[in-house]
Amino acid sequence: MLSAMRSTRRQRQGEFPPAPQPLAVPVVDSHTHLDITVAEEGTPGGVAQLVALAAAAGVDRLVQVGVDVESSRWSAEIAAEQPAVVATVALHPNEAPRLDDLDEALRVIEGLAAGDRVRGIGETGMDTFRTGGEGRAAQEASFRAHIAIAKRHGKALVIHDRDAHSDILRILDDEGAPDTVVLHCFSGDADFAAECVRRGYVLSFAGTVTFANAVTLRDAARVTPIKQLLVETDAPYLTPMPYRGRPNASYLVPLTVRALAEATGADLDELCAAISATGDRVFGPW
Repeated sequence: MLSAMRSTRRQRQGEFPPAPQPLAVPVVDSHTHLDITVAEEGTPGGVAQLVALAAAAGVDRLVQVGVDVESSRWSAEIAAEQPAVVATVALHPNEAPRLDDLDEALRVIEGLAAGDRVRGIGETGMDTFRTGGEGRAAQEASFRAHIAIAKRHGKALVIHDRDAHSDILRILDDEGAPDTVVLHCFSGDADFAAECVRRGYVLSFAGTVTFANAVTLRDAARVTPIKQLLVETDAPYLTPMPYRGRPNASYLVPLTVRALAEATGADLDELCAAISATGDRVFGPW
């Protein structure tokens, strides 16, 4: 389970960071992996604890993201149990080349996509960092299939894009993008951000935007209208500063939101209200 994502476990050390000052205006964590967080970080109270900690920090809604068949099923189930959680389902782009029967896995994802608490198809996309040329065809075929599923079910498409900006745009142009597209953990520069904004896509920024060397990400955030901006943890990964390298969870979203407000010059409460409204537009109502 989740083999596509677990290779970064060794990079996280120590305990969960202390809770930051809560946000006055609640926001949504648009991308988290509660299953991986619980399994790998030993969260004693499980999902309920993570949801409660997030709510206390002003993060009152969470999007639980599937990355393979098993985690997608789990995501749909936990969203049915937790009112604060909705789900997305998909095969991660690094998972697709490893499957013996990609078509069968896609059929399962299609079935899950019909669920009321499933609000997005993702994370899907392209990743040329971990998957070499031998896996590129399967990755692209999977991405194209997920685009079609998102359009058939009227759900948001949640894109994983690692070192593949031009391929992402090319494939979206070929297939025709769904009405709602989210660039998860946006990793491009200001020019790529402007192109995505022009196409109406939503850019979701993770804790990476707080890193000292992330000047290009902050530049990208500055050219993104706040109505096309989301925030995420990608927990348990990408913990924002000053806790980079420790486990991440949704209650740490305020650190990223405050960094975005500082980078863009936006009023914090106005930014939070915009993120909240965009979360409801893309994934809601909860």
